[in-house]
Amino acid sequence: MEHIAIMKKSWGLTQKILSGKKKIESRWYCSKRAPWDRIRAGETVYFKDSGEPVSLKTEVENVLQFSDLMPEKVKDILKKYGDDAGIEKENAPKFFELFKNKKYCLLIFLKNPRKVGPFQISKKGFGMMSAWISVPNVNTIKIS
Repeated sequence: MEHIAIMKKSWGLTQKILSGKKKIESRWYCSKRAPWDRIRAGETVYFKDSGEPVSLKTEVENVLQFSDLMPEKVKDILKKYGDDAGIEKENAPKFFELFKNKKYCLLIFLKNPRKVGPFQISKKGFGMMSAWISVPNVNTIKIS
């Protein structure tokens, strides 16, 4: 599978991935949503900032999934993995507030980030608000 992760542009996370400062992509949910149980080591994740073309890709090194989260477990995950997820210590309380009531967390360990020639994708059939898309081949949703 290949995956497209849509990032909140204002957070500047794609640049952190490219620089190697962000080594883990975390996804926090109230219910099981893509890519829960759909992403494996060795697969490719393409990243794009919202409103921008896809601009980089990485390989998946490992995936951890956490369920039945409670605020204390969220705090533990942020403490253990927050730095590698690109969350500066001073911002940890803000992210805890965002995630404390989530029930599921995916940690996707990234390796070999590199720029790709920018391209647009079609989200048709995935929902315009989709923040993660999984497809067998990214070329099937590329817009020429």
